[in-house]
Amino acid sequence: MPNVRGKSLKALIRDVAEGYVAVNPLFLKSFDNETLKEFYIEISKIQVEIRSEKFPNNDIQAIRLRNMKLQRLFGATVVIKNFARDRRIPLI
Repeated sequence: MPNVRGKSLKALIRDVAEGYVAVNPLFLKSFDNETLKEFYIEISKIQVEIRSEKFPNNDIQAIRLRNMKLQRLFGATVVIKNFARDRRIPLI
């Protein structure tokens, strides 16, 4: 698994989910095509992992935190798709 900025992709995606790293076209500029594809695939895997966790029914703060993580990851996937489309990089 490639490293980006001294971190593994999984650690970087966890930082995106927590809100420590913002995914934007400037951030993605340093990625090569293969790393961008792997980054996109790993984000999809982490989204599935978060959705598969037991839903916190009565804990409003935990529900909010879970939804914010999913929202950040979804926003990152939208940015990656648009960036890849502009650069003509196939993600699938």
